[in-house]
Amino acid sequence: MKTVSLSGSPRAGVGKSDANSLRAKGQVPCVIYGAGTQMHFSADERAFKNIIYTPATSIVEIELDGKKFKTVLQEAQFHKVSDKLIHADFLEIVDGKPVTVFLPVKTVGQSEGVKAGGKLAIKMRKLKVRGLINKLPECIELNIENLVIGKSIAAGDINIDGVTILHPKNISVISVNVTRAVVTEEAAPAATTAAATPAATTAAPAAKK
Repeated sequence: MKTVSLSGSPRAGVGKSDANSLRAKGQVPCVIYGAGTQMHFSADERAFKNIIYTPATSIVEIELDGKKFKTVLQEAQFHKVSDKLIHADFLEIVDGKPVTVFLPVKTVGQSEGVKAGGKLAIKMRKLKVRGLINKLPECIELNIENLVIGKSIAAGDINIDGVTILHPKNISVISVNVTRAVVTEEAAPAATTAAATPAATTAAPAAKK
């Protein structure tokens, strides 16, 4: 998993008015927790481009007062109307302690079902997983080459050493769905066969004696 950097400034106050004042200046109120104490700080909202506004999941190295903390993003809150980032929570990484993150799903290969006219549906773009930070990959790679029409890959089908998938095992992650074109193609031969079948022969009238 790659590492991105974030520079922050400790917050003097943690009240609502202080938070609103920071946001008015283009700053995002944040907190680091997980190692015993909470550290409140703020960071320039533009610095979140490679942390939140990206499909990748990364280790975030936060620098505060000359000290660096390795963290992972746990939650981001957005304004209901403007959709601007208004708060971010980071979990400090502790050696030997598992973390929970969302990892992006990436497909590998071309599905047999897609070749046959089906449509690939990625139902979950990210998966919630848990594991030691050194065991977590940058993404969840799923080989879809043998996926035929009507079949799917469920969360329970995914096995990665040292990684626990935190979703119900039966939830579908990727599937290949039948399309109207496929249904039409399957119906066409049946219609042709029916048309080619001769009508029932009417019995000839009995010869007069």
